[in-house]
Amino acid sequence: MILPFLIGSAAALALFAAAWLWARKIDNYSIVDAVWAFGIGLLAGGWLATGSGNPAKRIAAAALILAWSLRLGYHLQRRIAKAHPEEDPRYDKLRSHWHGRVARSFFWFFEGQALSVILLAFPFLLIAVDRSPFGFWEISGSVVTLAAISGEAFADYQITLFKRHNSDPKAVCKEGLWRYSRHPNYFFESLIWVGFFLFALGSAHGWTAVYSPLVITYLLLKVTGVPATEASALARKGDAYRDYQRTTSVFIPLPPRLP
Repeated sequence: MILPFLIGSAAALALFAAAWLWARKIDNYSIVDAVWAFGIGLLAGGWLATGSGNPAKRIAAAALILAWSLRLGYHLQRRIAKAHPEEDPRYDKLRSHWHGRVARSFFWFFEGQALSVILLAFPFLLIAVDRSPFGFWEISGSVVTLAAISGEAFADYQITLFKRHNSDPKAVCKEGLWRYSRHPNYFFESLIWVGFFLFALGSAHGWTAVYSPLVITYLLLKVTGVPATEASALARKGDAYRDYQRTTSVFIPLPPRLP
C-alpha cells in the first residue's frame, strides 16, 4: 500500500502544479475548484483500478467516486468558464491579501489543495487493497452516496434554472430544495462523504476514514462554503437575503420559519 500511496501522492502534487501554471497563464485561479473535484476522482479511481482487493468492492467504489467527481467537476468547470475572466470572489480576496506575492502564494495554495485531495482520497486506497466480501457497509454507503449525489445534482439544477430565468441580481431563490435550506447543495455534499465513510467501514481500518466527512462538513460550514457564500450573497442582495436568512435553515433542510 505504501508504493501506490507515494506514486498517487506525487501525481496529485504534479497535477496541481500543472493546474497552477495553467491558472497563471489564463490569470484565473478559480480553476482550482474544478481540479480539486476531478483530482479526487482521478486519484481514488487510480488506486481502485490498480488495487488487489475484492473486485466487486473496487468497481462499486470507483463508480461512486467517479460519479461524484465527474458531476461536480463538470458543474464547477462550466460555472468557472461562464464567469471567466471574472474570478471567484474568494480568490480575488486572496489576491488582495497576497499583494506583491500572488503567484508564489497561489502555488502553495494549489499544493495545499493537492494535499487535501490525497487526504480525502485515502479511504479509497483502503478499499482498493481490502479482500473482504461486499456486504452491509458497502450497500449502506452506496445507497447514502447515490441519494446524496442525486440531491446535490437536483439542488445545483434548481439554482442554475433560477438564475437563468431571473435577471434581477437581488432575487433570492426560494424554490424547491432552496425553500428548506439556504445551502442544500452543501448539505448533500457533506452527506456524500458520510456515504463514502460508510462504504469504507467494510474494509480493514476503514473506521479511520471518519475524518473525511468531518473535514468536509467543517470546511463547508466554517471555511470555504457557507461563510464565503453568505457574505457574497449579503453584499449583492442586501435585505432580500437577510429576510431569507431569518426564515430558512442554513444547512439541514427544514420547514421554513415564519418571518
